[in-house]
Amino acid sequence: MKRAAPYIAIFVIQAVAAFFFVSDILSSVLGLRSTPISWKMREVTEIAAAVGLVLGVVVGGLMLWRALREQYRAEEQLRRASGAFADLLQERFGEWGLTPSEKDVALFAIKGLSTAEIASLRSTSEGTVKAQTNAIYRKAGVTGRPQLLSLFIEDLMRDDGSIRPMPEVAAQVPLAVK
Repeated sequence: MKRAAPYIAIFVIQAVAAFFFVSDILSSVLGLRSTPISWKMREVTEIAAAVGLVLGVVVGGLMLWRALREQYRAEEQLRRASGAFADLLQERFGEWGLTPSEKDVALFAIKGLSTAEIASLRSTSEGTVKAQTNAIYRKAGVTGRPQLLSLFIEDLMRDDGSIRPMPEVAAQVPLAVK
């Protein structure tokens, strides 16, 4: 509220200045003034009203400049977050050892496309997409899409900037049979 006090004060000054100018014009047009004010008082009032209006223009310009600067910052942060998410996807896909086809399927799955939509986009069968998604889930150490997506959300929400450790995936080397 302390930051808003100067803006409120300037708003009040502008409102008083506007009231003065409008009431002066209306009193002249409608002939309402019965006793004129002294020219010194009139000049002081007009100067104060003009200063109030100029202050309003200056503060309005500063507020516009600040709003545009904050908008630019927000857009820049969004751009960086988008880039960070793309980098994070590629990093995780590399850690999991996904094939190029699995990377495509994983990306489409994260975007929320259905198995049928992914199959249509990739010109493959739904069975192939299901097999690839199962391989992705196995390599990522998750059981389905919600958990896959949550891995990335957790990484992006970390405050300390650290990356979560790679989940332990069971060794895929077949045991020798005696």
